[in-house]
Parts: sequence; C-alpha cells; structure tokens
Amino acid sequence: MVFSSLIFLYGFFSLSLLCYGLCRGQRGQNTVLLIFSLIFYAWGEPKYVLLLMFMALSSWFCALRVEQAEGGRRRAWVAAAAAVDIGLIGYFKYAGLICSVFGTIPDFVRRIALPIGISFYTFQLLTYVVDVYRGQAKAQKSYWNVLLYAALFHQCIAGPIVRYQTIERELFSGEPRKPEWAPGVSRFCAGLAKKVLLANPCGALADSLILAQSTASDTSLFAENWKALSTLSVQGAWLGIAAYALQLYLDFSAYSDMAIGMGWMLGLHYPENFNYPYISRTVTEFWRRWHISLSTFFRDYVYIPLGGSRCKLPRAIFNTLVVWALTGLWHGASWNFLLWGLWFFAFLMLERFVLKRWLEKAPALSNLYLLAVVLLGWVIFRFTDIRLGWTLIRSLFGCNGNPLTAFSSRMQLQSNLILLAVAAVASTPLMKVLKRRIETFAHSHGALGTVWDILFYSVLPAALLLISTACLVGDSYNPFIYFQF
Repeated sequence: MVFSSLIFLYGFFSLSLLCYGLCRGQRGQNTVLLIFSLIFYAWGEPKYVLLLMFMALSSWFCALRVEQAEGGRRRAWVAAAAAVDIGLIGYFKYAGLICSVFGTIPDFVRRIALPIGISFYTFQLLTYVVDVYRGQAKAQKSYWNVLLYAALFHQCIAGPIVRYQTIERELFSGEPRKPEWAPGVSRFCAGLAKKVLLANPCGALADSLILAQSTASDTSLFAENWKALSTLSVQGAWLGIAAYALQLYLDFSAYSDMAIGMGWMLGLHYPENFNYPYISRTVTEFWRRWHISLSTFFRDYVYIPLGGSRCKLPRAIFNTLVVWALTGLWHGASWNFLLWGLWFFAFLMLERFVLKRWLEKAPALSNLYLLAVVLLGWVIFRFTDIRLGWTLIRSLFGCNGNPLTAFSSRMQLQSNLILLAVAAVASTPLMKVLKRRIETFAHSHGALGTVWDILFYSVLPAALLLISTACLVGDSYNPFIYFQF
C-alpha cells in the first residue's frame, strides 16, 4: 500500500483517522496507531511483520539492559543490539553481494526478498539503543511503545529517519497532543500532488528515454539495452537523466511531505528531510539539503564516533571514506551504489582541498558544477549494471557515435516542456518564498488574511486532492522509489 493510492487515501487513512479520533486518551490513540501501522506494513509483506516485531523486541530488551548495567556491560548490550539489527539487515539485504565476493551466489540467497523499509526502521532502532546508552533518552519499559516507534506507518517505509529522542515526548509523555489539522492537510495534499502530478510523469518520461529500471536490470536484455542507450541522442540522454533527477527529488520529498503532514494532523512532528538540494553550490551543501535525516544519522552515529575531523588528516579522510561507502551501500546491495557513494566522496575531497575557493568566487558556475556532478551521480545510481551506466555517460557526451539530437527526443522535449518547467520550479524555494510574501501581505490587511487562510488551507488542498484523485484513477504508474531501500 502506498500513500498515493486510492485505497490508502479513501480507505485505510480515513479509517485510521476516524478510529484515532474516537479515542480520547493517549494510550488508546497509541493502540490505534500501532494496530493500523502493523496492518499497513503487513499489507505488502505479512510475514515480515514478525521480523519488524522481533527487531523491536531485541532493541527494547537490550536498551533496558543498557540502562540497568554499568561500565563495559553497557557497551556489550549496545553491541548485542547492533549485532542483531545489522546481522538481520545484512542477511536480508547484503547476503547476495557478500556471496558474490567469494564466488557463486547460492539459489537460496537469490530467493531472499528484501523486507520493505528495513533500512529505515533498522536505523531508528539503532539510534534508540545508542541514545539510551548516551543518556539522551530513557529506556522504554513497554515493548509495545518501542514497536510503535519503529512501526509508525507515516514514515516506517521510506522515512524520514526519526530519532527516538525527537518523538519520545509527543508519543509517550501522556500529555494531550495538539493536532495541527489545517497545516497538516495542506502539507499532505501538496505532497500528494507533487507525487502524482509531477514525480510520476517525470518518471514515465525518464523510463521512456533511458530504460525502465525493471528493463535495465534484466540481464537477458543486456544487448538490447546497450544498443538503446548507445544510440540515444545526446539531447535524449540529458533529457532522460534530468527527468530522472526531478523524479527522484519530487518522489522522495513528496513522501516526506505526506509523512510530515500526517504527523501534524495527530500532533506529531517528524524532522524535515529535504531543503531544495538542487539549488546547492557544492556537494557538501547538497548533502546538507538532501535526505537530511540520513546524512545526520551517519554524521552523529558513524562519523563523529570514528573521530570525525578532530584527528589527523589521514584518519579524517578515512572516516569520511567509511561514511560514504556506507551511504552508498545503504541504498542497495549492488556495486553501483558503492561506486555512487565513492563518487560523492571523491568530490567532497576535491572541494575540501582544491575547489572550495574557486567555487566561492563564482556562485552561478558553482551551481552548474553541482548539477553536473549530481546528474552524473544519478546515472551511476540508476543502473545496477555498471556497463549500462557507463554507456549512458558516454551517450551524454556523444562518445558512442550517437547523434546530437533526434526527432524523437525533440518531440519528447516539446511535449513535456511545461511539465519539466513546473517540476524544476517545484524543486526550488520560489513558490515557498512567494507564498510567504503573499501570506504576510494578506495578514497585514485584516479580512484579506482570512480569505487567504480559507484559500490556502481549505480550497487549494481540496483542489489538489481532487485533481490527484482524478489522475490516480486508472493510472498504473505509481511507484515510490525509496520503498526498495
């Protein structure tokens, strides 16, 4: 079940809100949230609910032992929790990759299915145990509360990664929550429209130009795929990867918007996960704006514990290398993801030692540099077969003997020009700034502020919901990309 499906919008989520609203106390509300969260997760993979419940049980138990133990025993219980969580994600996600290093991948390993969202809830459970160890959070006495924290359907599947200390008070303090209905509904509907009206069409355009990912990953079609990418015009190659870049941002940020909006409706506040990353001027800035909850996780739970930058230069470089290798592998058990992480590591080092002062002198050129680095990075990211990714990179620069332009790519560009323009604007803070200025002006003119509030928090969300619903009827192209991680 995905957020942008009719059964979720008009069935599951509506019913969850009704049941939640009928409960007055926090315990009853949390029970409703837990039941619906487990149903939501079981909808796609019933058997893996048991895996989620077991990992939550392990973290709950170990955190209690951490709080009660002293000295080295506390670290031992943290290590035990990490061993369980990392061991299970290693088995389900990385067994094939590990076996490939040592030879042939056994058939039973090939048949292992990746549990949806395991990368997200594993990290949340790890942060919970570590935060208890650091004294930044109290261990939960109730197993069901730990399970609720890990399983919350708003963000369990694709983030943002929510730290226990961030949400503990709102979930478990016993204080009445203060729902923010108008902002929550507005944020949710905006995210839904971003997903349905922009991300999906951009994804369809990318698939038509640079191969659907299901097609590209089919090894039996390698010859046909290689030919399609090597003969693609330069214009078509750039158009395809630009559409894919827009899809990635709009799709993932839409999910985060919808998760945050649903949280607001219940008085829960999840962290922001994106801050218009494509306007960045350096790779360093880009990763402060893209998937913020993942970047801060690696910073606080890997980079700083390794020593961060407060050590000798070779060790600091090594620490950064570890973080980016893990960042790449977190996204998938394939060599292209490791290469993708190392790609960004290389440019972070270049910026630190060579490019920084030059980029500061030319803001406009630095943004073009950043976009070029990111777009080429998305090529590596998209193709699990590195040979196909390299073929597309060559096509981007006309190195395959491919034409500069072609009739089909020109028609694709003309047909999707408005879509791409709107998607590009939606990837910048332009509309946010415009909305803030209009709101400030309206509220400084008495009754005009009331009219604005009605339009922005009632009329516009309703219109976006209706238009999105109309687009979803009969539309079979509706993936959420980050579900696979």
